Amino acid sequence: MTRVLVVDDEPQILRALRINLRAHGYDVEVADSGAGALRAAAGHPPDLVVLDLGLPDLDGVEVIRGLRGWTAVPIIVLSGRVGSQDKVAALDAGADDYVTKPFGVDELLARIRAVTRRIATPPGDPGAPATATHRIGSHTVHLADHLVRHDDGTAVRLTPIQWAMLEMLLRHPGKLVSQRQLLQEVWGPAYHNETNYLRQYMAQLRRKLEDDPARPRHLITEPGMGYRYRP
Repeated sequence: MTRVLVVDDEPQILRALRINLRAHGYDVEVADSGAGALRAAAGHPPDLVVLDLGLPDLDGVEVIRGLRGWTAVPIIVLSGRVGSQDKVAALDAGADDYVTKPFGVDELLARIRAVTRRIATPPGDPGAPATATHRIGSHTVHLADHLVRHDDGTAVRLTPIQWAMLEMLLRHPGKLVSQRQLLQEVWGPAYHNETNYLRQYMAQLRRKLEDDPARPRHLITEPGMGYRYRP
């Protein structure tokens, strides 16, 4: 059973989400503060986090950074902040998706299903070699093990969205992967125009993997068309 940690300081939202998620077969734990969320996640690691940004003690972006220090658990932000800068800050910190309030429970459930599908069945060519490895700068990516290591042996943590996007590119080396294809494969068929998602996550991947993120050699943007992995 998928374990979901819901973090929000509004009791009515916590109650509504706990009831609805449990009714759909999820194991639910709740927290009403950032510190409580970090304690709960450390004590009993969840499979997915639904997180409000406006918490009474810590900003939600700080909670995301705290979680990303040790876990790649999927994080869906659920927030009343609608400004693009808030979304960018949350995605840059490591969130996997962003849902604005007011929201429909059906939409949130669909986002949760999409994220959990990406964990269970990462996109790509099922016929690709299970032991495939790829080099990006001073990093080796092991697709079968979902593992990235620097040449000094340090492991690099990627979020599920980052993995899904990277795998799409690595399983088609040298080939252009269109913006539409990435959006539909990674986020789902309802996503057609959210190219800002692609820009944000590509920037994250370059910061983690390219030796010089400002002048990438392997994760290449084809302006107006898509992205390409250059071996």
